[in-house]
Amino acid sequence: MLNALEVFTTVVVGLMVGVEFSVAFVLNPILTGLPGDNGLRGRVHGARMLGAVMPFWYIGSLVLSAVWAVAGWHHQGAVLVVTAAALLIVSVLMSVVLLVPINNRAKAWTSENLPADWKEQLGRWDGLHYLRVAVIVAAFALLVTALA
Repeated sequence: MLNALEVFTTVVVGLMVGVEFSVAFVLNPILTGLPGDNGLRGRVHGARMLGAVMPFWYIGSLVLSAVWAVAGWHHQGAVLVVTAAALLIVSVLMSVVLLVPINNRAKAWTSENLPADWKEQLGRWDGLHYLRVAVIVAAFALLVTALA
């Protein structure tokens, strides 16, 4: 049973990392490269769609990692899993405190009500998101290492 939990947790976290990595390094750069505010519609839609799904994915990943840490406490790699769970806590806190407020503002933007600093706000979100991606990549790497 522990093996199934380990694999399932690693896959769930890995998929989350893949989505967030592609947002950071593929989707947002494509949308940002469009002229004017043409990429804004895509980013606003992404903020709505992913903003509805990702909280469950982040919290679910954290819960699965915590359950793995408790269930596998006396097994090899437990410290790695605890460290990964701690990093996932950091990613959740970063999301709630730093990224979600920007995301919530962006979800309501249209071409007619854009704030003057909308590009700066999206740039700030991108920079914070890169940092969050680094945190969850590290958590994922620890979980993969704990499997070995």
